[in-house]
Amino acid sequence: MIRTYRKITTIQAEQFDESDEQFKKYGLITPIKGWGDIYHYLLPTKEGDMLLSIGDWIATGIDGEHWAIKDDIFKKTYVEVVEK
Repeated sequence: MIRTYRKITTIQAEQFDESDEQFKKYGLITPIKGWGDIYHYLLPTKEGDMLLSIGDWIATGIDGEHWAIKDDIFKKTYVEVVEK
């Protein structure tokens, strides 16, 4: 039987903008040329390197782990928590 589940964990995330600060912070690996003029970057994760493109989101979980999320998926899945 299929059941419905909802994520209940809060994450930290920032949109990848190719800055030097993000390269250092996340240990990003040199870009790989894709189709046309699109470049992909490698984000080291616990499960191995993930492809990351400009505009994707870098999420950080509760244990400090990182993973990449495509912008359209991120916007459908997460809402910003406004701190009071």
